[in-house]
Amino acid sequence: MQTFQIGPNESGQRLDKFLHKYLPLAGTGFLYKMLRKKNITLNGKKAEGKELLNQGDQVAFFFSDETFAGFRGEQKDHGGYRKAYRDLKGIEVLYEDAHVLILNKPAGILTQKAEKEDLSLNEWMIGYLLQKGELTEHSLETFRPSVANRLDRNTSGIVLCGKSLSGSQALGDLIKKRSVRKFYRTFVKGQIKEPAYVKGFLVKDEKNNKVSVRPFTEPEKGSEFQIETAYKPLEIHSEMTYLEVELITGKSHQIRAHLAALEHPLLGDTKYGDPAWNRFFFQKYQIKWQLLHAYRIEFPETTGALEGLSSRSIVAPLPKIYDRLIEE
Repeated sequence: MQTFQIGPNESGQRLDKFLHKYLPLAGTGFLYKMLRKKNITLNGKKAEGKELLNQGDQVAFFFSDETFAGFRGEQKDHGGYRKAYRDLKGIEVLYEDAHVLILNKPAGILTQKAEKEDLSLNEWMIGYLLQKGELTEHSLETFRPSVANRLDRNTSGIVLCGKSLSGSQALGDLIKKRSVRKFYRTFVKGQIKEPAYVKGFLVKDEKNNKVSVRPFTEPEKGSEFQIETAYKPLEIHSEMTYLEVELITGKSHQIRAHLAALEHPLLGDTKYGDPAWNRFFFQKYQIKWQLLHAYRIEFPETTGALEGLSSRSIVAPLPKIYDRLIEE
């Protein structure tokens, strides 16, 4: 017999949903058959599968060790998490409680891995929690903490992460409802002298991983997304503006493409920017990618798993190149 005690990150879900996660190679029909035959029990009693699990519940499996191991599948190698925590440098913890982790991601690091061999902020975060002893390889079998928002590889700044199931769900709900306000800092070409709130339609080019923006004054087409971006100048110089941007809608490459469409491309942006302008600043400052930093996030009044962040503002310190450009 094998047993599993339900913890806070497994509670609140149906028994059959949990079983699918815990025994990923067992079919639905097999699992229900095992429940009917009492080869899987809940708190020592026969169960149907639709029961909601509570913390402290005991699930028992009356299988042979070989059968149990087969349905569990090959155990994942958790060394990648520890390797990411060891090898990825410059990641800063801005805020942490029992449910949420807020990180400051340097430019050049993936938020989530694209290929199997990649190391990303998501793996670093899990490695960090394993190192602290807040996670175990056993607990990762049924719940895996994850980032709640994504930044492009070469965009730096704030990334929200859910440490617990309730924290992940609460963050996802806030982001979906656009209840958190997200502010970025960047340098753009040309002078922007007044704050503005602009709209447009974003068109995706999946093949080239690029987007374009059409004016909001033109009719919307079926395959497009309406986008909204607000910005205000912080410092105006002869050939560039230091800008704060509020991301209202949060679509892929929105800030970069929207400002480029307004003829104010971001400094260092190799995809949407001005090549000659970028070349000058690369030669002088070795700027290799867009200067775009997720600088500040503002939370609404909230309770539950996010009570510690209620009405709070979190700021991610600027990369050093920002201070150097401002000074010079």
